[in-house]
Amino acid sequence: MRIVALEEHFSMPELQSRIDPALVIKRGYPPPDAPSARPEVDAKLKDFGEARLKSLDESGISLQVMGPSGPGADLLPPSEGPAFAREMNDALAAQIALHPDRYAGFAHLPLTAPDAAADELERCVTKLGFHGCMVNGSTDGKFLDDPMFEPVLARAEALDVPIYVHPGIPPQAVREAYYGGLKGPLPTIFARAGYGWHAETAVHITRLALSGALDKHPKLQIIIGHQGEGLPAMLDRFEESFSGAVPKFLQRHPAQTILDQVHVTTSGFYNLPSFLMLMQIFGADRIMFSVDYPFSSNSVARAFLDSLPLSLADRVKIAHG
Repeated sequence: MRIVALEEHFSMPELQSRIDPALVIKRGYPPPDAPSARPEVDAKLKDFGEARLKSLDESGISLQVMGPSGPGADLLPPSEGPAFAREMNDALAAQIALHPDRYAGFAHLPLTAPDAAADELERCVTKLGFHGCMVNGSTDGKFLDDPMFEPVLARAEALDVPIYVHPGIPPQAVREAYYGGLKGPLPTIFARAGYGWHAETAVHITRLALSGALDKHPKLQIIIGHQGEGLPAMLDRFEESFSGAVPKFLQRHPAQTILDQVHVTTSGFYNLPSFLMLMQIFGADRIMFSVDYPFSSNSVARAFLDSLPLSLADRVKIAHG
């Protein structure tokens, strides 16, 4: 069975090391000269060759769609971001060209320069063959519903490609207010994989629905990972809470907007009860297999897919259809 994974990550340390360390630290990443807390993962992120392909082969994964792990162009001023993003996208395209049957790409965008970001998305789709873009959280504290990002939303809709909204590090004020004051590494874990990444992505998607941004672009499709970032459990609550405000401000109920315009992947979350809820709320037509490699294991993700109590038709939809 063909299996496509599409929340899969890479890094390009030589390129990313050129970003001003002060910008990297301000955004919440560790200082560039700090010892790595995850050397094995870092080695896998920058590998495009034998190790990555071997892991795909051993897990029976046919195609890996890659997006960049930060830091990236969204940290840079508008005068610098476009050239950085173009260089990263060209470098990814060169790696894909070596294994075009195994690798594909999501564009990296210079979101501090939205018009240039829209142009770079179009270049990546029409010239490099990429399949959309991946956005890592907020940009300067702004989500994609901010009017400044209208060129990006409009261009993605016109090109008929999705935007993968991936978690990013919460802004410093949020990190301090919501996740700070705990011992040792707990604030960092809590703000990221422990909860903050997922909560912020859920807020990001909900804002796209509540702001009317998705009403304005009804053909635009959004992808999120981690079995829906907690949203499947919230849609009934949205139905209740926002119903009185919908006729005045929105064309659709926000819960319906999300169901109409959001696809969900299984990346990094291999829990059967939450998957069954996801199936009940979103259905197999809007669920897609992903791994979150190398932060999660290809083999574990594949075993989870094989274990799911699905019909053959639904399994094929989720695996690649």
